Amino acid sequence: MKPKQKILAFLARRVSATGGELREHLGFSRQALSLHLRSLLETHQIVRSGTTRGARYSLEGKAKKPATIARILPLRGCDEDRVWKQLAVQLNLERALRPNVLAMVRYAFTEMLNNAIDHSQAERCSIRFTVSASMVSFEIRDAGIGVFHSIASKHGLPDEETALVELLKGKTTTMPEAHAGEGIFFTSRIGDDFIVRSHRLQMEWKRAKHDVFVSQQRNLSGTAIHFTVHRSARHKLEAVFEEFAPEEYNFEFQKTKILVKLLRRDYVSRSEAKRLLANLEKFREISLDFRDVRSVGQGFADEVFRVFANRHPGIVIHPEHASPAVLAMINHVRPATPPQ
Repeated sequence: MKPKQKILAFLARRVSATGGELREHLGFSRQALSLHLRSLLETHQIVRSGTTRGARYSLEGKAKKPATIARILPLRGCDEDRVWKQLAVQLNLERALRPNVLAMVRYAFTEMLNNAIDHSQAERCSIRFTVSASMVSFEIRDAGIGVFHSIASKHGLPDEETALVELLKGKTTTMPEAHAGEGIFFTSRIGDDFIVRSHRLQMEWKRAKHDVFVSQQRNLSGTAIHFTVHRSARHKLEAVFEEFAPEEYNFEFQKTKILVKLLRRDYVSRSEAKRLLANLEKFREISLDFRDVRSVGQGFADEVFRVFANRHPGIVIHPEHASPAVLAMINHVRPATPPQ
């Protein structure tokens, strides 16, 4: 029997076990056991409760029943920080969660609830906050104007699909005097799974795949947000901010990444390029991720990598994950680098 199978078989006979008990009964070294447990945690076959020396491991199916709090909140006069503090006390979050997970959940929850308060135009919203043995998740639902419709109306965009793309670029808000347009951008990148659904449109960001999935759903009034992060997560909120708001830019949100496929899989014209580049002059560094993009035309590539680049010489554009054919067209239109 393979080592991981031995661990799973042992845990199947018990409610839970410590690392010491697993080493004693299975004969693993501390280093080997740590390696196998990390792999099983990452694939969500087991869950861990407690921290450091008091940590216990169990099969996912044997985990204790999740703790859940559900409420209806009137949005007039609502304070997201006060709501968070009440949840944190009732669920004992400071003791239950690692500091890095606690920080990420606090940021995501308060940002998303504040969006409902300031932008939804709804009278109330529902919240559902759950802590299980392996996950922390929350849902926020309002019956207001709808996030994509709100952005499309405010910015004069042709449809909600365009509004979704603008939202994912970052720095897009309907209240620039009070908001920087960063909340959804950063929340989507700190969770393991983040879903925004409004009307017929759903956007889901999956951290493990570093990818966004857009789909058409049954009509839903208002906006529904779902956020999940694993309690065993190792990444930190600061690292996500440092990626897009690094020290070299005085910790300001000056970098962004665009999944080019969100608009289409084949690009030909300059007008398509202009649609992709809309509002990106707000940034100083742009990563264009061309994964799953099949082809780009000369006009499109020229508009992005020569015309826009010349118009904004202070902005750096990085193409990523481009196929050989796409990369060849990009290199064809890019100005030649002068010899050193």
